[in-house]
Amino acid sequence: MKAVWTLMAATAVTIVGAGAATAEKWDMPMAYAATNFHSEIGADFAKCVTDGTGGKLEIVTHPSGSLFKGNEIKRAVQTGQAPIGERLLSAHQNENPLYGVDSIPFLVSSFDEHEKLWKIAEPKITEALAEDNLHYLYSVPWPPQGLYFNKAIGSVADMKGTKFRSYSTATARMAALTGMLPVQVEAAELSQALATGVAEAFISSGATGYDRKVWEHLSHFYEVDAWLPRNAVFVNMDAWNGLDDATRTVVSNCAAKAQTNGLARSQEYTQFTVDGLKENGMTVERANPELVKELQALGEIMTNEWLETAGDQGKEIVETYKSM
Repeated sequence: MKAVWTLMAATAVTIVGAGAATAEKWDMPMAYAATNFHSEIGADFAKCVTDGTGGKLEIVTHPSGSLFKGNEIKRAVQTGQAPIGERLLSAHQNENPLYGVDSIPFLVSSFDEHEKLWKIAEPKITEALAEDNLHYLYSVPWPPQGLYFNKAIGSVADMKGTKFRSYSTATARMAALTGMLPVQVEAAELSQALATGVAEAFISSGATGYDRKVWEHLSHFYEVDAWLPRNAVFVNMDAWNGLDDATRTVVSNCAAKAQTNGLARSQEYTQFTVDGLKENGMTVERANPELVKELQALGEIMTNEWLETAGDQGKEIVETYKSM
C-alpha cells in the first residue's frame, strides 16, 4: 500500500518536494472557518515556516474546507494531492482505532488529564500516521466537549429520536446508544444542516458553537466534558523527505511552537466561547447528575468497545494513563 501512495504522490512531490535548489509553495487545506482558533494557529504556523525559511518554503492555508472538505483532507495528503493538511484525527477511527484515543468518553475531562494521555499516545499516533504515508507535525486539542440541543434535556430518554450530527465513530456510536439518529455533517456544513433541520443536536466544544453562531438554531448547551479531541497537522511523507535538513528543522520548530501556543489558545478560548453562547441567549449549564451518570455508563460501554478493537497498543495507552 505504501508503494501505491508513493506512486500516486510522485507528480506532486516533483513539484513541491524537488529539493533545496528552488522555492516551494505548499497549499494547506483546513476544515474549519478562518476565524476558528485552530485555523488561526495554522496560519501562524504557516507564516512561521515561510518567514523562517526566507520564503524558500511558503505554506498557504485554505480554511473552511475550501480546498478539500474535512473528510477528504487526510486522504488528499496521503496521496500527494496536497502536501500538508490539518484533520480531526478521531474522524478516522474507522481506519485505525488509535486515531480515536482522544475521544474515549470520560477517560479524560480536563486539559491537564488530556495532556497526560496525549504524552503517552503521541508516539504511537506518530507511528500510525507514518504507516499511512504521513509525517506528523503537531496537534492541538479542542476544548472539552458538551451537548447542544434545541430543547431542554434531563435524561438520555429525552434525546431519543433527535437527529444528531455525527463526525466520527465515537459520535455515531453515542447517537446509537442514546437512541438518536446519527447524521454525518462536516464542520463547514454545520450551520446549513441546523438551519434546514438536517441536524437538531450535536456534541462539540463551545468553540464550534460560538464560531457557527448556533444560537440562531439551538437553545441549550450542556457542559459534560466528554472528551477533548485533537486536530493534527501532517505532511505527505514524500514531500517531507524531499525537504533539506535545514528546512525540516524550521518546520519542526514552528510545529512545536504551534502545539504549545495552540494548547494555550484552546484553554483561553474555552471560557470565552461559553460566555459567548450565554451572551447570545443560549441556556448554558452543567448537565444534571442523572444525565451525567447515564452518559458515563454509556462511556464505559464505548471504552470497552474501543479497547477490544485497539488491541495491545490501545490497552497499553489506557493502562499507562490510569496508572498515573
